[in-house]
Amino acid sequence: MNHLAHALLAGPDEGRILGGVLGDFVRGAPDAALPTGVREGIALHRAIDGYTDRHPEVLAARALFEPPYRRYAGIALDMWFDHLLARDFARWSPSPLPAFSTDLRELLRRQDALLPATARRFAQYMRANDLPAAYAEPAVLDRALAGIGQRLQRDNPLGRMLPVLQEMDAPLQARFDAFFPQLQRFAHAWSPGFSPPATPGETAPGG
Repeated sequence: MNHLAHALLAGPDEGRILGGVLGDFVRGAPDAALPTGVREGIALHRAIDGYTDRHPEVLAARALFEPPYRRYAGIALDMWFDHLLARDFARWSPSPLPAFSTDLRELLRRQDALLPATARRFAQYMRANDLPAAYAEPAVLDRALAGIGQRLQRDNPLGRMLPVLQEMDAPLQARFDAFFPQLQRFAHAWSPGFSPPATPGETAPGG
């Protein structure tokens, strides 16, 4: 999952929301000096990623991609699922997407001192591009995919994947619709030390 999903799934606690965003920018054990809520948010981010990577609906979505795109399906799906979440945000959250996006950027601004340098640069990119709300726009998603592709060392098709994703919109939407409510229940049930079910999708926590 990508930044919008992680922020939403973190719940109402600002520390966990911040940690949910920082999860992509912190390697190894989080600094013990970080507030407890932020460290919990980083741990939740990692739990969400692990649950997502094993989930049958996500595995089925990845299988829809043909070579050479399948190798990069994980990255593309992270971005596309944020796109699906953003374009139908009212279905998944009581907060309007523009307000949620603005509040998230404001949280990052207020907590600038806690951000690693890479996260600080990304926060500036978010402000400049109206993210994460703008992930609802295909053109913004296209630029984001191309940017990720340019940062990877090897040649890759990420900059050409938007038409592929758009062509598969209906089956990917169906997989997302089946998967995301289970992920929401997983995140809601999560706490430090929480053990996920062995077979995601069959027994959803709290379900």
